[in-house]
Amino acid sequence: MSKATSKKAAPKKAVPKKATAKKSTAQKPAKKIAARPTSRPRATKTSTPRRSPAPRRPASTRPAAPAAVGNPRARMRGLMVVSLIVLSLFAAQLLRIQGFDSEAVAADALRQRTQTEAIPAHRGTIYDANDTVLAQSQERRTVVVDQTAVTEYKKKVDGKRTTVGVDGAAKDLAQILGESASTLEPQLTGTQRYRVLAKNISPLTWRRISALGIPGIYSERSSQRTYPQSTTVASLVGFVQPQDQTAGGGLELQLDDVLKGTPGQATYEIAQDGSRLPNASDDVSSATSGRDVRLTIDNDVQWYAQNALAEQVKQTEALSGTIVVQRVDTAELVALASYPTFDPNNLGDGDGVYSNLAFSDVFEPGSTSKIMTVAAGLEEGNITPNTPMILPGSLRRGNETLKDSHPHPDEYRTVSGALAESSNTGAILIGETMKPKTLESYLRKFGLGSKSTTGFPGESAGLLPPADTWNGSQRATITYGQGVSTTAIQVTNVFQAIANDGVRISPTFVKEVGDGKGGWDPAPAGKRTQAVSKKTANQVSHMLEGVVSKEGTAPQAKIDGYRVAGKTGTADRYDPKAGGYSGKTASFIGFAPADDPQLVVSVILQRPVKGYYGGTVAAPVFKDVMTYALQKEKVPPTPQDAKAPKVKTKLPQRPDEDTPGLLMERSSTGAG
Repeated sequence: MSKATSKKAAPKKAVPKKATAKKSTAQKPAKKIAARPTSRPRATKTSTPRRSPAPRRPASTRPAAPAAVGNPRARMRGLMVVSLIVLSLFAAQLLRIQGFDSEAVAADALRQRTQTEAIPAHRGTIYDANDTVLAQSQERRTVVVDQTAVTEYKKKVDGKRTTVGVDGAAKDLAQILGESASTLEPQLTGTQRYRVLAKNISPLTWRRISALGIPGIYSERSSQRTYPQSTTVASLVGFVQPQDQTAGGGLELQLDDVLKGTPGQATYEIAQDGSRLPNASDDVSSATSGRDVRLTIDNDVQWYAQNALAEQVKQTEALSGTIVVQRVDTAELVALASYPTFDPNNLGDGDGVYSNLAFSDVFEPGSTSKIMTVAAGLEEGNITPNTPMILPGSLRRGNETLKDSHPHPDEYRTVSGALAESSNTGAILIGETMKPKTLESYLRKFGLGSKSTTGFPGESAGLLPPADTWNGSQRATITYGQGVSTTAIQVTNVFQAIANDGVRISPTFVKEVGDGKGGWDPAPAGKRTQAVSKKTANQVSHMLEGVVSKEGTAPQAKIDGYRVAGKTGTADRYDPKAGGYSGKTASFIGFAPADDPQLVVSVILQRPVKGYYGGTVAAPVFKDVMTYALQKEKVPPTPQDAKAPKVKTKLPQRPDEDTPGLLMERSSTGAG
């Protein structure tokens, strides 16, 4: 039974699920299948039918979504790549900062938190020959404000620390700086990180300001040049520019490389308000001070000469004037007065004359140059001090009539007399005893036409045309100082040569220069030139003593107790602004004691109105200045037995025309 039963049951065996699924799928429309969600058939315990492949979906009309959106692994990989790129950039920048550019970056960071302050070099001091200070530098401070920090100013008010800001800072600073709070408040208000509040503040005043503790108020080191002698020696010493203390003129400019030194600097860390951090490290490079200079100038003589000159310029209503005092044996300059002048401590109050006119003012010397003509004639052997002369009142040369210094009929004089009376026609006759080229060579030996070796800023060389360019009248006028231009330094040096036995020494005014170690190095001596022989110089010197005699043109230059030799000068003054001659140049130059010359003094006035003869407006000033200088230098008076030599100046009668050596106007005038 059991077997039969099992046989009958075999046909009823269930159809496999797979086949059923195929049949069922084939009978359904495609659209509905696509829309119906698929589900897995449940597994039975009795059998595990093989899964049939999933039906292919037809193409959808909707846009496909990005594949990565739904893929976490792709998203993580992208984030990792981006992170690696960013980290690589940071690593590269770090490598650059700490490796390749480490020094530059560190320096830039240090620069942002540090401040560098210049330490000005102490400018050398200028002394006179006796160590009187003529120019010196003093430490000063420039007060600077950071306006953005002042608002945080706090101080105790009624025992309580209170923020007083700009208003309180202005009031406190006003008491110290001597200004009103209303003036300071606008300078403290704003957004400027750097603004100068005050200059040339003394260290003591700055300490009082610093003690207030105002945020944003700090200082910079500076220096201020002061001139204790004010106008006395201003035109020689010169000045520095008040804005930056750089050399502006005079010896300050000429000796700038010696005086200025080398600046240093200090670098230190600062806080945000600009104040210096007290415990932070700093780097200081010390400044090297300039070297001191000692001059040959005697400040006492300079003061006396400057005041005497200023008074005479005012009294005569002259345009300007100079006085030069020079030592005979060394050519050292003892005084160099120039007027008008200026106050180097306050340049705004000057008259605009910032140069020393003894070096820069060019003029025709007039009769003071006649001594060179006479010296040349003596040196050439063409004349002697007693050579007879017939002096006419005028001479015709070229196309011009040249008049003597004063109208007169024919006068009978010696060469000494012609020089003592400052005769123009006499100088012409003496000059014509030699060729123009010969006279020119002597003028150049005496220093005309070239600068001195002092190197003073603005010095002029004057004007001495070559002899081959002299025309008929100029050949004559040059013999008495017209048609040639000089400076006060040049003509003073001419008299120094005569007083020094014919040896001209270039003038100097620097005696010593500091060696930077507390000692002194002597300055070079002036160049020596033998202009004429000792014999000729002594002959001229004796003749010049006749100028200050009763028969001469300058008896007012005579000094009691001393023998004086000198020469007056009164010349037409060329005015470049007028384009012609305007006014006169009055002068007197001499030396004393004539028996043992020690000092030369020149007094020159340009365009005096109230009197213009050198013997009346310049000679009296010469007497005063020379007297003071001799006493200051402790030069003893001339011994009573050293009387002035007798100088023959006049002839008793008209000499015969065949008198040996007679100089007079003839049909043929002079040599070559």
